[in-house]
Order: sequence, then C-alpha cells, then structure tokens
Amino acid sequence: MTITLEKLGRDVGAEITDVDTDRLLTDPTVPGAILEALETHGVLLFRGLHLDAETQVEFCRHLGDLDTSPGHHPVSGIYRVSLDTAKNSSASYLRATFDWHIDGCTPEDDAYPQKATVLSAHAVAETGGETEFASTYAAYDDLSDDEKTRFATLRVLHSLEASQRLVTPDPTPEQLAAWHRRPSKEHPLVWTHTTGRRSLVLGASTDHVVGMEPTASRALLDGLLDRCTAPDRVYRHEWTVGDTVIWDNRGVIHRAAPYEPNSPREMLRTTVLGDEPIQ
Repeated sequence: MTITLEKLGRDVGAEITDVDTDRLLTDPTVPGAILEALETHGVLLFRGLHLDAETQVEFCRHLGDLDTSPGHHPVSGIYRVSLDTAKNSSASYLRATFDWHIDGCTPEDDAYPQKATVLSAHAVAETGGETEFASTYAAYDDLSDDEKTRFATLRVLHSLEASQRLVTPDPTPEQLAAWHRRPSKEHPLVWTHTTGRRSLVLGASTDHVVGMEPTASRALLDGLLDRCTAPDRVYRHEWTVGDTVIWDNRGVIHRAAPYEPNSPREMLRTTVLGDEPIQ
C-alpha cells in the first residue's frame, strides 16, 4: 500500500491524507513510506490525528530508537513543550526555540543530531505558536558553484550561549555558568549526508565561522540564514488541536512563532535519535 500526499510548500512540507491512527500502528508499509516521504518533503503533516502520548511513542518506535531522557511527562519518550513552569521546569530555555535552529547541534555528549522529531498539539495558543520550517537541503542546492566551493571547508562553532543570548542578551553570572556547562561543538558549514545529499548547518546555535573575522563571520551566517528562510521558502503550520507534524531534523530548520508565557499551548514531542554525524 502507499500513502497519499498533498504538497504544502514550494521547498518543504506535505500533508498525508489517508493515514489514521489505526493504520499508523497496524500497516507495516507505513513507517517505510513515511521515512521515504520525509526524505523527499522534509516535513509531513497529519491533520486531526489526535495521538495520545502512548500511541505517539509506539508509532515512533517504528521509525528508529527514541530519546527517553526525562521530559516533564509521565510517559517515557515524551517531552512536554510548554512555557508553563508547572508543566516544564526548563521552560525558560524553550524561548530560544523562537529563533531558527536545528536540534542537537550542541549535545552534552557526542550524540548525533536527531533524525526526526514528532510534535502533536494537545493545546494551542490563542495567538502565536505557529511552527515554521525551511529546507537546508534546498538552501545548499541554491548556492552558486563558487559558493559551494568556498563553503566546502568552512567550519562553524556552535554553542548554547549563542542561542540563549538571542533571548537573554544580558545574562546573570549564574545563567552564563549554566550555559557554559553545555560544551560547544565545531561542525562543518556544509553537512555531507550518508545519502550523498548536502545541507547547510545554520541557526541560532551558530557562534562564529572558525578563523573568520567576527563581523564577516556574522554577516555570512546571517545572510545564509536569511536566504534559507525567505518567506517563499517557508512552510508555516498553524496548529489545531489533534495535529501531528514530523520533520527531518537533518535537512530542515525550524522555529516557533512567539507566544505568551501564560499561554495554554502544550505540545508533546518525541525524538527519533540520529544515526549520522555532521560531517
């Protein structure tokens, strides 16, 4: 059997229209079809699926190994995305998700960036809270031949501090110390994947291009990000309770539109662990 897709954006995004919860769990052809579609479209939308936490985890196990770190939720494999500190004690860090980013660029250990992320809407914001996506594969493909040559050897330092300073520009000494406990990571600007495809590693965690003068470094990284996330290249998802979205974290950059700290918005996230380094 196959799945039916309707394209959502020019460069990224497609809606799966013929998979319900029962088929998601019982049709053995679905996981492979989803992974194949994810490689092609970067972002997949299931409208009105209404996955509960247990079902979401069960489905995601068909896609790969899962991150089961504590996630402020009783179900292992679920991370609760909420700005309510009563629901997520690390909520302050989530404000950094309002800026474009790739997950897993600054892990605490040597873990690879996440393969894919699944997000289900259990409550939505009255205003804001949409999620935007752009293809970093398309961003690389759009480079000129000269740029591809020049960027092939560039390396970029990524840090938690770089992303957090965008939302907390004047940190306390305690905040700085907490940020610095997360090690910085150096990655190539161009990620050559095991499939042979290439993408750009961009976003809020980028601190500087190694060996480049700071002003020129910032201009290069910001310019590439602006090109990658130009409005006509972005798919913006307006959430409805029950929606589920899955994206290829290795070839897609994303961000959440800002929403109020007291918003009821609550997303349940499951992360499929990565199987390839940034190289």
